[in-house]
Formats: sequence, structure tokens, C-alpha cells
Amino acid sequence: MPEFDPAEHRMVSEQRWFEDFIVGERLVLPSRTMTSAVFAAFQTASGDTHPVHYDVEYCRARGMPDLLAHGFQTLIHTAPGAGLFPFLVEESLVGFLEQSSKFLKPVYAGDTIYPALEVAELRGGRTTGVVNLRSTIFNQRRELVLEGLQKFLIRRRPS
Repeated sequence: MPEFDPAEHRMVSEQRWFEDFIVGERLVLPSRTMTSAVFAAFQTASGDTHPVHYDVEYCRARGMPDLLAHGFQTLIHTAPGAGLFPFLVEESLVGFLEQSSKFLKPVYAGDTIYPALEVAELRGGRTTGVVNLRSTIFNQRRELVLEGLQKFLIRRRPS
């Protein structure tokens, strides 16, 4: 049996560098049904106590079918760490630079969401480059509920 090397214990064996990314490349993140447990976890983590996020009768009295997800509760599902991106860039990632998002449609308890990241732009520099990832979330009705942008500083491949 070969000797164990912790440095070789990786989710993704081949590392990627700035020049390995391609505009249009899509990185799918796991889908998730927005259960009451997801709502409770977000409320605990965020401290948000508005009843629109935890009181279904309050929501129904205001014409909503169920609990309304906080925008940030929806946004967190675009975290690149939910997919392979951070494992692809373990050696090359310098930092997470920026994030923006637009909340386009409501997300309710019981909805299933489908997040993804897509390489939208590559801005190269001498030793690093910025990888712009467009973030999207669709619901089970094929409606775009969130759209945004995330920017990462990635090293170029060493010579």
C-alpha cells in the first residue's frame, strides 16, 4: 500500500488556474427544496425575526401561499462552496472580491431552487486574473428568481 499523503487528499485531482476557465462554462450547484428546516436554520443564523419568514398564517393573511424566503436566504445557495469551484482553485484562489445580486421573484417554503454559476467574463492581468461568475437561481416553475455576479481573483499558472 502506498504511503498516505494528505496533500493528495482532494475532491478534485487537477487544479485549475485563471487561463483554464472558459467564458460560458457552467458550474451547477445542488438543488434544494426550501423546507421549514431551511427557514428555521436561516432565522437562527441571521437573527431575522420578521414573521413573514416564520409565521405561515401571517403570510397567508397577506396573500402569500407560504413562508417567504429572505433574499439572503435564497442568495446563500449560490455560495461556490456548495459545488466544486473552491476545490478546483485550492492552489490558485487569491480571494473573493465582490458579490451583487437581484431578487427577481419571491421564493416560498416548498419551492425547489436550482442554483448555478457561469463564467461570464475573464479579465487577465500579469500574474492573476479576475473570474466573473454570473449566479442564477431558477425555481421549479423555470422562473429566474435570482441573478447576480461574483468576482474572484485567481492566480495564473506558475511558469
